[in-house]
Amino acid sequence: MIVFTNGCFDIIHPGHVDLLRRARELGSKLIVGINSDASVAKIKGPGRPLQDQESRRAVLLGLGSVDEVVIFDEPTPERLIHEIRPDVLVKGGDWQPNEIIGADFVESYGGKVYSLPLVDGHSSSSIIERMNSEVPDESVTTDNSIARRSLDEHLRVFASLIAECSDSIEECGRLILDTVSRGNKILICGNGGSAADAQHIAAEFVGRYETERRALPAIALTTDTSALTALANDYSFERIFARQVEALAVDGDLLIAISTSGNSPNVIVAVMEARRKGCTVIGMTGSGGKKLASLCDACLMVPSQRTARIQEAHITVAHIWCEMVDDLVRE
Repeated sequence: MIVFTNGCFDIIHPGHVDLLRRARELGSKLIVGINSDASVAKIKGPGRPLQDQESRRAVLLGLGSVDEVVIFDEPTPERLIHEIRPDVLVKGGDWQPNEIIGADFVESYGGKVYSLPLVDGHSSSSIIERMNSEVPDESVTTDNSIARRSLDEHLRVFASLIAECSDSIEECGRLILDTVSRGNKILICGNGGSAADAQHIAAEFVGRYETERRALPAIALTTDTSALTALANDYSFERIFARQVEALAVDGDLLIAISTSGNSPNVIVAVMEARRKGCTVIGMTGSGGKKLASLCDACLMVPSQRTARIQEAHITVAHIWCEMVDDLVRE
């Protein structure tokens, strides 16, 4: 009875040990999939992992509950799950069953999927945040002007964007170019302030070009339930984007999923639906958006936790992607 779970396991803490022990109790063999170093960097951002993949693998194999550790390079373990065909698929309680990669596949042949409650008070991210909080930020201005503070913060974020996110911007841009080159369309979703970003980015794709060309086929999904009568009878907030993806997307399309926190339930559910439909998925989030990043083919993680700074960067990057399309046309 094979049990499978996955994660980065960068800093092993008591919560990990407890989860792995309970996962092992659900079967006779526990296989743990861990993200490669390159994959962790895409999901967690610059500076991660703190330990290389072989070190993380060695630590896990030292636990009595773990029988085997497999390293995978992709952002998600979907390929690995299809190869292993586990009897039981496990994730921590911060993942709802409908957010777990591979759940549909495992259930299709009678396997079980569990989201196990986590031990409170333990997370790798919080440990790293406590470590970083001890280092003073010498770049913080002493000027009390809101304008000056905001502009200084804006410049710091964009300097970090250049230093840390250029590869991600290029990778996402290539996926967009591949999609439109095939003649497929782009769907964009985001709620709250990110809904405005989605509409803005769709408008950029449709109309903002420096060369004469036809507009890209881009659609901003809506949170207005009155506009969805023709699509579905399920108007629940969590499913509102997913129902539109279900109705509009086809294999080969691309979804740009925007969530500054990376945890918006309706955006996450839309991502899972897009994956089921055979779409490529790009995430746009902030530095804390690790859940969204781990579900996407590529992700832009703006190095900030301030919503205003994240949204500014999202719009700027959309202009860059338009420039990439312009370059493609010129060629």
